[in-house]
Amino acid sequence: MHPAYSVIIFTTLSGMGYGLLFWLAAAGLSGSIAMDGVFGSIAFGAALLMITLGLLSSTLHLGRPERAWRAFSQWRTSWLSREGVAAVVTYIPAMLLAVGWGVFEDVSGIYAVAAGLTMLGAGVTVWCTGMIYACLTTVKAWHHPLVAPIYCILALLTGAVVLNGLITFWFNVEKNIIWLGLAVICVAWLMKAVYWEQIDSAPHTHTAGDATGLARFGQVRVLEEPHTQANFVMREMGYQIARKHAEKLRLLATIGLFVIPALCLLALLVATPGFAVVLGFISVFSASLGVLVERWLFFAEAQHIVMLYYGAQSN
Repeated sequence: MHPAYSVIIFTTLSGMGYGLLFWLAAAGLSGSIAMDGVFGSIAFGAALLMITLGLLSSTLHLGRPERAWRAFSQWRTSWLSREGVAAVVTYIPAMLLAVGWGVFEDVSGIYAVAAGLTMLGAGVTVWCTGMIYACLTTVKAWHHPLVAPIYCILALLTGAVVLNGLITFWFNVEKNIIWLGLAVICVAWLMKAVYWEQIDSAPHTHTAGDATGLARFGQVRVLEEPHTQANFVMREMGYQIARKHAEKLRLLATIGLFVIPALCLLALLVATPGFAVVLGFISVFSASLGVLVERWLFFAEAQHIVMLYYGAQSN
């Protein structure tokens, strides 16, 4: 599949923003971070800004962005529509929680309810994003039980890294949150490694006969190209990346998204306050680049069954 940069930026920024929002709400409920109004305003502002920029960037992939509002009407059958509805609804408790923490330095009562709803809304929104791809039976690499969970765990990972980065700048370190971040990194690393291994080893069972519906008549092969020149389907669905390049990019994504942030978080446990800020910045920068590469690969490595109609032998 052709990697659309607007969608890559959308899933990266919104995932990071919702992950940060989730951990802020959880920290507010558990009392693991001091109720500092300025910190709360900055942290919630960063989360909501990333979410908003991500959602806006997603409309750039549309042929008619001004009609994006129509996507909300299909929530009964469309995961994209459910994602849009969940994203908008989540703003309400998130902004209420931001006011409670940032203005009144309080996460109790109605603000505690808002924190719980914020966590729920963030989780549901990211899950819907993952299901947009996981529900597509025509793309084998996406129609996988780990796709939606990986979207969620990577949102939690990047959100935890950003939260630790903000904490190092404001409060020095919070060891419990560091250990939480390390645990999430380990789980995400394992899930992504399993996913890559399974899509690599999956048998190519679809043939041109399946794509054309003529398999019952025997082996099907393309005698002539369906078109004399490349069309939209071929450009968008027929993108391919060489195996050796994909392996290098997987390694780069692993180092940037898992290895460097994990090492930085471990170093935070013994770092001086000044060095902790540097480590926090490095971890955020590395995780951001790593998840961008991971998301680019997610699209570039996916093969759509329609390409069997254009001459591909199996899928």
